[in-house]
Amino acid sequence: MHIECRPHASAIGHGASRFRERRNGCQDCWADETIRKVLGRSLAIREVDAGSCNGCEVEIVALNNPIHDIERFGIQFVASPRHADMLLVTGPVTRNMELALLKTYRAMPEPKVVVAVGACGISGGIFGKNYASLGGVDNVLPVDVYIPGCPPRPQALLHGILLAVGRLGEKLYHERGG
Repeated sequence: MHIECRPHASAIGHGASRFRERRNGCQDCWADETIRKVLGRSLAIREVDAGSCNGCEVEIVALNNPIHDIERFGIQFVASPRHADMLLVTGPVTRNMELALLKTYRAMPEPKVVVAVGACGISGGIFGKNYASLGGVDNVLPVDVYIPGCPPRPQALLHGILLAVGRLGEKLYHERGG
């Protein structure tokens, strides 16, 4: 199956320079090629809100709108952690969400990557570490990629997701004995 990409300046954040022309004349997206080269299929992401203000979730939802259209890159959000390659976590980890987050992480197949999204996901943000919050995601899970911002723009989210795909590729390489 061939996925054609529409080159938007806002698609990845660096404009049309991120797209290259194929010999047959169609615009093919390097992000989709990279994901398929690493995984051999689409990337499945499980998103967990660990206690955020929902600012990051609004930007994550924006990735699915017609402007960014993240699915054209071969990236899909899934409901079950058993089908996920990547765990995208927003917000500071509240004490009530700690166990749910750990169960989600443990249910994911190996290899897996964890991405902390936003200032709250990285350090706890304005909530910090207190009686109700454990702080950033890395206080509970090993984090592979951090995406800063409050909230991060969709372009930054996509850039961070693609960095995480690179980390996933490294893990797959080492898992296969490379």
